[in-house]
Amino acid sequence: MKTLKEEKLIKGEVKEGGERLDIYLTRYKEIYSRSLAEKLIKAKLVWVDGKHRPKNYRVKKGEIIKVVIPSPQEPQVIPQNITFKVLFEDSDILVVSKPAGMVTHPSYGHYQDTLVNALLFHTKNLSQVGGPKRPGIVHRLDKDTSGLLIIAKNDYAHLRLVEDLRERKVKRTYLALVCGNISPDYGTIRAPLGRDFRNRKKIKVTPRGREAITHFKVLERFDKYVLLEINLETGRTHQIRTHLSFIGHPVVGDFIYGGRKEGKELGMKRQFLHAYRLEFLHPRTGKKLFFQDELPCDLKKVLKYLREGERD
Repeated sequence: MKTLKEEKLIKGEVKEGGERLDIYLTRYKEIYSRSLAEKLIKAKLVWVDGKHRPKNYRVKKGEIIKVVIPSPQEPQVIPQNITFKVLFEDSDILVVSKPAGMVTHPSYGHYQDTLVNALLFHTKNLSQVGGPKRPGIVHRLDKDTSGLLIIAKNDYAHLRLVEDLRERKVKRTYLALVCGNISPDYGTIRAPLGRDFRNRKKIKVTPRGREAITHFKVLERFDKYVLLEINLETGRTHQIRTHLSFIGHPVVGDFIYGGRKEGKELGMKRQFLHAYRLEFLHPRTGKKLFFQDELPCDLKKVLKYLREGERD
């Protein structure tokens, strides 16, 4: 059990008596169910006028109820035997390809089936700089974005890689299919990004946000779509998706920032965004490393259809 300072204390006077204790406790918003009330009573975390009472005790007007609600316990991140592609591995780093649909690291509601769960099964050596929920994670990809990630196997490598990211020495290149006929063939989007407080799951362009710079180059044009090569100069959350939506050309299949309709028309279940190339210096040897990851099958099929007009 955690200390009282780490727990929440509820205290109040019974205004109207007669109810069972377990039912009365659900009046408090923090005790959202009778089942939780029963657990707190059983754990002797409920006092009525300084005494522990059974769940069927009938509360009386004027009695003082005190409840201690323990802070939520973070679920343990466990190793899982999940297959993923490894492009490179030595004693300092891994370069892996994350499939679409896989969350990079555990977070609220996602404590299993993440890349971190798979990494913990693959190796016992992962850096701890990012904390227990993000061992080895130097940078991340959104759940429905596929492609390359660098994983640190020790703290030294992690800190060097973070420094190189900060100094913009790591080159990350993406492929994205966007809506509309973007012009010109080359461009740079400079627009600060911050959390959208009306929708906490979204990022928006805001003058009070952090600097964000995205470079793009047209690779191929279709009737209603354009295939872009994108390089990140900064690495903000949802940067590519937010920036492209901001200039009126959302990523096809992006159900949050636009592109939902176009994605459905092309039979897509996720955004067309793939981290396909990485260039960086090895954190210990300084050797320049280059990796490229081909498009996954679902994205290849979309391009084949746009080029040839036939679906498989």
